[in-house]
Amino acid sequence: MRTEAQVSAGGVVVRGAGDAAEVVLVSVGPQRWQLPKGLVEQGEPPEQTAAREVREEAGVEADLVAPIDVIEYWYVATRGRERVRYHRRVHFFLFRYRRGDVADHDHEVHEARWIPADEAPALLSFANERRVAEHGLSIWAEQS
Repeated sequence: MRTEAQVSAGGVVVRGAGDAAEVVLVSVGPQRWQLPKGLVEQGEPPEQTAAREVREEAGVEADLVAPIDVIEYWYVATRGRERVRYHRRVHFFLFRYRRGDVADHDHEVHEARWIPADEAPALLSFANERRVAEHGLSIWAEQS
C-alpha cells in the first residue's frame, strides 16, 4: 500500500468568556463530532487554511488568537480504486468568533453547533482533538 503525507489545519473557535464561553464543533456524520479542519492548499499558510476551513465547515468568520498545537495521525482511505495510507499533520489554532452563523456550513458537514466550552472536549470523537480543545480553552481562559 502506498503512503502519502498530508498537511491540514483547523481551529478551535470560541465566543464568550467564563461560564458563557462556547466552542463551535462540526459533525461529519450523526455521531462523529470534530474540530473544523482541512487540507492546506499549495502556497497557503496553515493559519490561512485554518481560517478558511472554519468559515467553510463551521459557517463562521473568526480572528486568529494563537497557535495551539500540531497533531499527527495515520489513516487509510480509498482514492479511486486504490487504498492509500495517509500520514496527516494538523496545525491547530485558537480563534475568536467575529461573525457568521453555524447554519451556513458547507456540504461536507452534517451539522455545525455551538457547544458550552466545558462540554465541548468530551463530545469530540478523537482523543488528540480533545487535548487540542482543552489546550485551546486554557489559552482562552488565560486571555479572557
